[in-house]
Amino acid sequence: MAALIVALLLSSFHVSLAARNLLQTTPSLPTLPPMPKATLPPLPAVPTLPQATLPPLPSTQIPSLPNPTLPAMPTIPKVTLPPLPATSLPTIPTTIPSIPTIPTTIPTIPFFSPPPSTTSP
Repeated sequence: MAALIVALLLSSFHVSLAARNLLQTTPSLPTLPPMPKATLPPLPAVPTLPQATLPPLPSTQIPSLPNPTLPAMPTIPKVTLPPLPATSLPTIPTTIPSIPTIPTTIPTIPFFSPPPSTTSP
């Protein structure tokens, strides 16, 4: 097994050296002989086609259609609305009311005094 691994490592080493050598050498390619130019025959001339003559169109008169008469539009009666009641709009205040202040002191609650002692010291 070890011999196979050593053989693969050495062969890959030799292959990489051979590839580097091939990349560094410039191949001498043989020059190709010049190709002969192909000459094409001239294109034939486009023939002229005869012009077609169309017969004249018949001059027939298109009959005119009668103008239809529309019926008269009915008149719509005018509607009168009752007058609106005269109510006044509420007035909008222009000044902003002041914000009440919050007290920062805690009020004291009076406590009752203790009852007098029955024995004296």
